[in-house]
Amino acid sequence: MPKNTDEQYELTFWESIKNSNYAADYEAYLKQYPNGRFAVLARARLERLAASASAPKAQAPTPPPRSSTSAAGQVSRPPAPPAPAAPATAARPAAPPAAPPAATPPRPGVAAGGAVSATLHNGEIRDCPACPVLVSLPAGNFTMGSSTSDPAEKPPHHVTIGQPFAIGRYEVTVEQWNACADAGGCQRIATVAESPKSAPVRDVSWDDAQQYVAWLSKTTGKSYRLPTEAEWEYAARGGTASAYWWGDQMRKGNANCKDCGEPWNPDAPATVGSFAANPYGLYDVNGSVWEWVADCWHSSYKGAPVDGRAWNENGCGARVIRGGSWREGASYMVSSTRFKYSASVRQSQNGFRVVRDMK
Repeated sequence: MPKNTDEQYELTFWESIKNSNYAADYEAYLKQYPNGRFAVLARARLERLAASASAPKAQAPTPPPRSSTSAAGQVSRPPAPPAPAAPATAARPAAPPAAPPAATPPRPGVAAGGAVSATLHNGEIRDCPACPVLVSLPAGNFTMGSSTSDPAEKPPHHVTIGQPFAIGRYEVTVEQWNACADAGGCQRIATVAESPKSAPVRDVSWDDAQQYVAWLSKTTGKSYRLPTEAEWEYAARGGTASAYWWGDQMRKGNANCKDCGEPWNPDAPATVGSFAANPYGLYDVNGSVWEWVADCWHSSYKGAPVDGRAWNENGCGARVIRGGSWREGASYMVSSTRFKYSASVRQSQNGFRVVRDMK
């Protein structure tokens, strides 16, 4: 099946959720493909999940475990609904956290138990006690995209990041999201209600992420936003030009994905910083959760800006996501991996990290 077609988008969407125990994943599919090839099956899954949720606890069957060999990792790219879909609000079962590795070294900005650390390390920035820890990156140049991967990553092109910026050392965590929710700036996310504080927040839409950065900006008086796609790849590559930031071959211990080594749990991502940092000191830019960026989706880089700004336009419904998630395999972990979702869709693999202007 040709890549970058509606049929392929629908297939990859279904492959990524077909073993899900979350009702909203099937609701998101049906909103995008109400008459799709898997619509009957999606409705049947929703009925089964609803029946299970309404059954008395004493009689409730144990939900079947998700396959640890999800077909999501066997297709070219993740789900891609191109039209806006309303956020789903169905309550979801809490996903069990992945077990941390033995003798995990301390992670900058994260204290024991997953709370935000009060201690900053050299070069780190934090603008409030509950704010994400940031790392300042210099202006610079790099080659964005790939000539050997998906057509959407072509053509590779030279980009100049003209201004320094600060980016989250980690993806936004459950604890940080809940601080926004406690203040009335963000919505509660039922999916991760019982997740560890230092787990990446997920099941958030692009629109949800905009609420969070608006709250951060108001709270701190600083200019917070999502990274542009160019800034994201510049940061994720960490000054490298290889397929992964650690080289051209998969090597275990560097990313949270199903082919990337322990800790790995098919039901939930590991807590932030459980794997190695890239050369810029950023964690989980590969795997963990997909990360929203500021740009509208374009099916190739033809005509893309070369100055690092966001590539936007009026009436943009589909937004870019980057980096892959814990559910996918090694082929998704390359630094150039990109795909799209509708701005209002919540999907259980999607999260984000933030950027702060340094002006």
